[in-house]
Amino acid sequence: MRVFDKVVMQQAPVNLRHVVRFVAILNLAYFGIEFAVALAIGSVSLFADSIDFLEDASVNFLILVALAWSVPRRARLGMALAGILFVPGLATVWTAWHKFLIPVPPAPVPLSLTGLGALAVNLLCALMLTRYRNHAGSLTRAAFLSARNDALANLAIIGAGLFTVYHRSAWPDLIVGLGIALMKCGRGQGDIHDGAGRKPRTRSVNPG
Repeated sequence: MRVFDKVVMQQAPVNLRHVVRFVAILNLAYFGIEFAVALAIGSVSLFADSIDFLEDASVNFLILVALAWSVPRRARLGMALAGILFVPGLATVWTAWHKFLIPVPPAPVPLSLTGLGALAVNLLCALMLTRYRNHAGSLTRAAFLSARNDALANLAIIGAGLFTVYHRSAWPDLIVGLGIALMKCGRGQGDIHDGAGRKPRTRSVNPG
């Protein structure tokens, strides 16, 4: 059993790098898809969520770099990531203002289908990161919480699309987009700061 524990301790960082790399690439790929659809149909919520995917990809790439760092340096980087989370909010507010001036509703079917795809991606990422959410302190925990909470935003996007099918209005998409921005800003002061104060859980290994 002791030998097995030592093997697990040695393999976990390697497996974590593979998982984080895959999550980062997946987020970056879906950013391109969602951003293109957002521009094509004029959706504030998809625009906000696409920038969120770009931010999540950046966070996971930063985690890859920071895995070789000490715990205090990881915590400091976790605090710095809080500032990154404000960028999607500011970009979304700017886009929402233009949508408010010209309130044209987005196409509901592409809106809901793209939101459904985003939901699948975020659930997959959260599932993959669940095992490692406490491994590297605040960083992997922030990535896990981001993927998990983004799934709630995706459900709201799907709902906005379904509502727009029956009521041709730009407001559902606009409200959801602003809600995503507020959620991201709130998380910047919540999840990451909370995670930065946590120490990674380590398993004790008895000598011999």
